[in-house]
Amino acid sequence: SCKGLRVYSPDMASESETISHPRHGLSGAAAWALLIAIFAAVQLASLFSPPLLDDADASHAEAAQHMAETGNWITLQINGIRYLEKPPLPYWIDAVFYRVFGQNVFATHLQNALAILGCAILGWLWAERAWGRRAAFYSALGILTAIGPFLFTRFAIPEALLSFLFLLALYSFLTGMESRRPIRFYGMWAALALATLTKGLIAPVFFAGAVIPLLLLSGQWRRWRQFKPFSGFLLYLAMAAPWHILCGLANPDQGHPIGNHPTPGNVHGFWYFYFVNEHFLRFLGQRFPHDYNRLPFAAYWLLHFVWLFPWSLFLPALLVAGWRTRKTWLHHLRRNAGQTVDFYLDYAAREDVAGYVADLKFRVRSTWLLALFSAFILLFFSLSTNQEYYTFPAWPPLLILSAAILAGMEEGRPPEGTPHDSAPLLSVRWLKWAHAVFAVIGVLAAVALAWGLWQARGLPFEPDIGKLLAHRDVGNYTLSMSHLFDLTGHSFAALRLPASLALVTLLIGPLAGWFLRLRGRHVASTVSMALTAAIFLVAAHIAFTRFEPMLSSKQLADTILAKGSSADTFIIYGDQSDASSVIFYTHNFLHKPADLVMQPCSSTGEGSSMLWGSCYPDTPKIFLDDSSLAAAWGTGERKWLFAQDTNIDKVESLLGTHLYPVQTIADKELWTDRPLSR
Repeated sequence: SCKGLRVYSPDMASESETISHPRHGLSGAAAWALLIAIFAAVQLASLFSPPLLDDADASHAEAAQHMAETGNWITLQINGIRYLEKPPLPYWIDAVFYRVFGQNVFATHLQNALAILGCAILGWLWAERAWGRRAAFYSALGILTAIGPFLFTRFAIPEALLSFLFLLALYSFLTGMESRRPIRFYGMWAALALATLTKGLIAPVFFAGAVIPLLLLSGQWRRWRQFKPFSGFLLYLAMAAPWHILCGLANPDQGHPIGNHPTPGNVHGFWYFYFVNEHFLRFLGQRFPHDYNRLPFAAYWLLHFVWLFPWSLFLPALLVAGWRTRKTWLHHLRRNAGQTVDFYLDYAAREDVAGYVADLKFRVRSTWLLALFSAFILLFFSLSTNQEYYTFPAWPPLLILSAAILAGMEEGRPPEGTPHDSAPLLSVRWLKWAHAVFAVIGVLAAVALAWGLWQARGLPFEPDIGKLLAHRDVGNYTLSMSHLFDLTGHSFAALRLPASLALVTLLIGPLAGWFLRLRGRHVASTVSMALTAAIFLVAAHIAFTRFEPMLSSKQLADTILAKGSSADTFIIYGDQSDASSVIFYTHNFLHKPADLVMQPCSSTGEGSSMLWGSCYPDTPKIFLDDSSLAAAWGTGERKWLFAQDTNIDKVESLLGTHLYPVQTIADKELWTDRPLSR
């Protein structure tokens, strides 16, 4: 008998019809209070220091600075040179923040912090609807306390913003498909357009790489008209296309460019450079200039356990759960899957059978969509050129899935679609072993920190950590983590406070959490893991600020501001990225670009961030060679000269006794061409 059974289509279920999940032990208010406190400690408190870093951080800030001051929202410029490599949305946001908060590090990095908060909120909303309140809480905790999202929001790159927009587009797509609300699909198209304006054409490629397989597997491709493919795509073009068109018109081909190597006055315009060189040829590893590195295959995959740590400890359980349910992967994925009389009879005792089935399908489709999206990105960059943070958009989905499996183990959740009194998919032994590994890692890390502190026990505090580092040149310093390999025992003389804080945290936190796990207090144990990670990240940021003299040149900029005049000229012996923070912080004082001692439009790739722009015929006359530097040195208004360690000997050989040293920090030197008293 099927008496009392409602005839109901699962795909018509409203979002309010959610399955009853076990409570997670914290009220919603208490959970969000903890999340906000962690966000404030890990992200907001770190927005004020260190100052902008040299290279990409301050270079990107220069582009936003130019927009804010000139009102030119089309063509990016760095140090007066066209910068055509990147789409504009992150720079638009920073330019607006500069007008509101001033030109400073807080305004520059604020979008990163807000993007992480947005990912945490979306992670909560998605996981709560699919897996319940506990999984929602853990998803937000994971996004706020994993190492990767913290580490790669210390400088201005668009990956955090891109990740938020991807997550928004995916969530809008899936909820639109479940609820059949057209506004959700328009939100999807809008988020996808903004993602395109953030990182380029990888946005629709990555999105399609997850959505199209899901539609094929679920059979939902037959509903393609409901996805607003025509009006939605027009909305996408209306948002994403105008800037690309205007930037191409403002930056056309010059002269007669041949091949992929520009020459002075003969350079491809924006459309070729952006779409061919920066997208297609970059994927193939043939982009010019070749100013990037590629992680070794094993390192590329294994480092994801670091970027997602400590929540990556639950990835093995996630993989095992997937393997154990491999024969039922497609169950409940299709619209008509499981809709048999027997299936409904199994759940006839439930108050709302159709609502349960709708939630079950949403949960299964969420798992598929998040897994497909993450897998596509990971595989894509395993074949393409990559940096450590290129896979950032895959991290929030993986953290949500890890939170779901963690909450499921704690709640004793059975496999999907089985009676509620069935055996759990995974036992809590997985949790105990994962936390045991966390405890071992914590103890080993604490021992390593203790060794470093012991090595530096007799040394006075050294504010300039650059003097204590080895220069091992790992990856030719093209990898974002290269300087970590320069640490020595003596360098802990500059890291006593953060190292001590991290030591105590890693020694006590994981062991306390393991004890709670063994006692069956799972929520408290997981919260202790998050708090341990959060305090460690606070210590890591304090340590990061101690690297300021090596990573930033703001101290040199402060010297120029204090002792120079607005008529002075700042010169860099090398690429502008070597001292981009000086250019940013002195811009409103000197009111002109820095001069650069380097070859413009180099055929060897020198000055990579400015190479293509420097080939345009209207390039400002800021490029010098050794002879013109020597001729100008000591004449006219005061000149300030900057060089990194690789160029210091060249400068001293060229200018000799005509150099007046002003300041040395880490591996950087600042001179002037006359005594400061004059």
